Amino acid sequence: MRLHYLPLYLVLVTLELSIIYGISAQRNVPKKPLMKSLLPSEALLSIGHYQTSCPNAEGIISQKVAAWVKKDPTLAPAIIRLHFHDCAIRGCDGSILLNHTGSERSAIESKTLRGFQVIDDIKAELEMKCPRTVSCADILTAAARDATLIAGGPFWEVPSGRKDGRNSYASEANMVPHGHENITALIAFFQERGLDMLDLVTLSGSHTIGRSTCFSFMDRIYNFNGTGKPDPSLNVYYLNLLRKRCKGVMDLVYLDVITPRTFDTTYYTNLKRKVGLLSTDQSLFSDARTAPFVEAFATQPFLFTSQFAVSMVKLGNVQVLTRPNEGEIRVNCNYVNPV
Repeated sequence: MRLHYLPLYLVLVTLELSIIYGISAQRNVPKKPLMKSLLPSEALLSIGHYQTSCPNAEGIISQKVAAWVKKDPTLAPAIIRLHFHDCAIRGCDGSILLNHTGSERSAIESKTLRGFQVIDDIKAELEMKCPRTVSCADILTAAARDATLIAGGPFWEVPSGRKDGRNSYASEANMVPHGHENITALIAFFQERGLDMLDLVTLSGSHTIGRSTCFSFMDRIYNFNGTGKPDPSLNVYYLNLLRKRCKGVMDLVYLDVITPRTFDTTYYTNLKRKVGLLSTDQSLFSDARTAPFVEAFATQPFLFTSQFAVSMVKLGNVQVLTRPNEGEIRVNCNYVNPV
């Protein structure tokens, strides 16, 4: 079901979040310049970009995503995560999809990424219907929206017109947060990509669904900061549960222990109870700069879903390639086009 937001509601949402942000922004946060040409390139994206050249593009994408997620529900959070990894490294250019030696996808940090076959399936269908028209970057961005909707999250219009990048380097894959960074580093990481603290807290809410390997938080339950003791911010009952479930570093644990398959605000409620799985999750509530957003989302689900749609659009606009001399429309998402 598509959500259509009333102008009055958007005004109220914006006002409330502005007040919260105003309080948080009073605290000193180091600012870094945005990635070059972010805004000019973003301005060239448009809703309905394929209306003439491939009118059924979004329908094909949504149908394919729905079919795959029906067979394997864990693909919904996997696709959202894949989109984040793509945008967080070189911008939303489909570089994470390139499958060659030395690419981001081949890096150790990318080994747990999934959903590539979904994008390949969509691309194959679109190439039959509209050859050399829909970019892999646009497919992944729209697929992340559809995966969110299927999981119970909000709908939003996806601006399109991205081109696919030709470069992908394994050495850059470690740029994505691993789950143990401090909050100041996280804020800086997001700011470098034109995203703010509100976006950080909002997009972290995607952890309302999905799983993580025990490797990502093993230090929290056994040797926090080299102390030989668990993270004191962990709820003791949750700590014991995690120790029981993590028999090996590659075992999987739900990011939201209470409602792991439902896109809701329980993730934020968990943080207030010290039941955040990753260190980066729990730090959102323990730090005074981001805690107000956690408080707001924990008690106002519609506020969260509305802002999630806004923040996902912002994420999808990060350092996009849109100019005539930038990127290409790949025929196969795994490889750059032959010269």
